[in-house]
Amino acid sequence: LSPDCSFPCHYRCRALVQLDCSGPPGAGDENDGNEQVLEKDTNVDEPSEWEKTELDQAQVEQRIKEYNSQINSNLFMSLNKDGTYTGFIKVQLKLVRPVSLPATKRVPSLQAGRPHPQGVKRRTSFYLPKGTVKHLHILSHTRASEVIEALLRKFTVIDNPRKFALFERSEKDEQVYLRKLGDDEQPLRLRLLAGPSEKVLSFILKENETGEVNWDAFTLPELHNFLLILQREEEEHVRRLRHRYARCRQKMQEAL
Repeated sequence: LSPDCSFPCHYRCRALVQLDCSGPPGAGDENDGNEQVLEKDTNVDEPSEWEKTELDQAQVEQRIKEYNSQINSNLFMSLNKDGTYTGFIKVQLKLVRPVSLPATKRVPSLQAGRPHPQGVKRRTSFYLPKGTVKHLHILSHTRASEVIEALLRKFTVIDNPRKFALFERSEKDEQVYLRKLGDDEQPLRLRLLAGPSEKVLSFILKENETGEVNWDAFTLPELHNFLLILQREEEEHVRRLRHRYARCRQKMQEAL
């Protein structure tokens, strides 16, 4: 047992387990404490200002110029000849549960000074260190589901991608807002519309909660909020279906 978090494991398995045991409550850093306070009253139904913003080609080009002029690194966005664009997004991994590696892989060393030279003879699980961040170079049409798959490949994680979800996080008036991205949403487009500020928009990979839900355990305000979320998801699904059939109808009319 760990003296701080009481995590149980076999003696011979200790080298394969990575835990960030930060001690008893209150022993963590101040930033983590502030983050928890901010997220207690998160309204997950609050829509993003840029969620439904549409840009034409000239506006995209102008936004890219403005974006590149505001960043303090070389992680620029580039406009391609076909009208698409490429750029970088930063994703923070906030995973509570351990992830799984294949039996033929070595446990990746994610913390400096803690190498793992020994091979893993079977499937093993470990915890990603708190605050793990990964930069990805993606296209404007790269979907959120593809970002999740790319992140799992980077860390050789073999868990089903459906176990994870990509969230957008923003801060406004000392309040943190989280919104789960749909599979077909385009993170780089959101990054361009929001600008480079991490407070305005950042991306987080978290567990995707699935399975049976005990609705009786929630309060009336929470249940009403869930109904609003379901309504938004239904309306978005209907909008995408109508858009798809409208395009098919347009193609047929052009062919006629």
